[in-house]
Amino acid sequence: MALHEGSAQDTKPLSVNPFFGEANPVAGMTDAPPKHRLPDDPMPPSTAYQLVHDELMLDGNSRLNLATFVTTWMEPQAGVLMAECRDKNMIDKDEYPRTAELERRCVSMLADLWNAPDPAAAVGCSTTGSSEACMLAGLAMKRRWAQRNADRYPAHDVRPNLVMGVNVQVCWEKFCNFWEVEARTVPMEGDRYHLDPRAAADLCDENTIGVVGILGSTFDGSYEPIADLCAALDALQERTGLDVPVHVDGASGAMIAPFLDPDLVWDFRLPRVASVNTSGHKYGLVYPGVGWALWRDKDALPEELVFRVNYLGGDMPTFALNFSRPGAQVVAQYYTLLRLGREGFRAVQQSTRDVARSLAGRVEDLGDFRLLTRGDELPVFAFTTADGVTSYDVFDVARRLRENGWLVPAYTFPPNREDLSVVRVVCRNGFSQDLADLFIEDLSRLLPELRRQPHPLTRDKDAATGFHH
Repeated sequence: MALHEGSAQDTKPLSVNPFFGEANPVAGMTDAPPKHRLPDDPMPPSTAYQLVHDELMLDGNSRLNLATFVTTWMEPQAGVLMAECRDKNMIDKDEYPRTAELERRCVSMLADLWNAPDPAAAVGCSTTGSSEACMLAGLAMKRRWAQRNADRYPAHDVRPNLVMGVNVQVCWEKFCNFWEVEARTVPMEGDRYHLDPRAAADLCDENTIGVVGILGSTFDGSYEPIADLCAALDALQERTGLDVPVHVDGASGAMIAPFLDPDLVWDFRLPRVASVNTSGHKYGLVYPGVGWALWRDKDALPEELVFRVNYLGGDMPTFALNFSRPGAQVVAQYYTLLRLGREGFRAVQQSTRDVARSLAGRVEDLGDFRLLTRGDELPVFAFTTADGVTSYDVFDVARRLRENGWLVPAYTFPPNREDLSVVRVVCRNGFSQDLADLFIEDLSRLLPELRRQPHPLTRDKDAATGFHH
């Protein structure tokens, strides 16, 4: 979540319309409550609701947010189920055994979907999202490495490392920072915008806890070559004896590839893949607040990381960074898996990919842009300005589209391609062909004005658009 600092400058109270609700018997009907400290007195619920409701009107329209991977639409029935479960604490599995059972079923379904050798033997858990799932997977890799190197670690001169592409999501940087692991990153080179398997293997040594492969890069939507990565590590083991596990960060792609790319081998079919995570709230089609982490078997998840507590009643094992968290999203995930099944997921994800490919092609046809990806892996594509375009840049495009309600991120790539700036469009369920038509109409309408600019005008690149995951 964002880190907020106190605001000492904005001391104006909230404005209260006299029409709002019934009069407050303590304070006057129009007495304005403060913004940054607790009011002295209560107010009627209708007034409190209207104040909050009106302030939230200034948020963007989530359906027009093409920056986020997170689900912005679910069926009304899912919303009803979530409302019915919003008071259930996911950690309290003894009090809510059926919610716990639905979580267990989701783990089994995902183990089967990701081709675990024995789905019944796979272990896994729900999380608040892929970031927590990645933290747990990273901890498991670090602990397994520490167990194998107990004679050397935790000596002061031994520091574990994790190998990954420079294009990883920021949660992996957080993991390395929080848990004192050296991040060894493979930079981008030329038209390769993600990890190179051979370069990743070359960075491994006896202190490497694992290699992270991304199934669906945040930067451009492309799949990393997980099978080639495993083959490079197999060759490394044959040469040196180093046995380095792979974790697949399938935040988005793990809920795309099984349905649209079934012949792509990236999951537990590869013996070197020890764990996989995904975001249920991305292409798992659930509202924000749920992720999943799965391990091939019990050997891949050290037992010492699993906690058992009895002060809620029962003795249910848990592996999590959080303690209390809502059960509603887990129930919604089970609803979605049950509701769609394999064929339903295939149809939904295919429709999303079709929209992405079509829209990418129409952006290219405008003549001002060059595509980096085309939406044919993740339903995501990235583009930059064509070589001959000098009057504006991608930050101007993002800024002007925002004026029409569209939120698209413009950002620079990481090393060694900091020279490359792109716009990325994320297509999700609910972003229909009709909305894609409106998007291309708005973009087309802006181009004549952008072409007349004397030079790119967006000076504050960070203010133009943020990089949203």
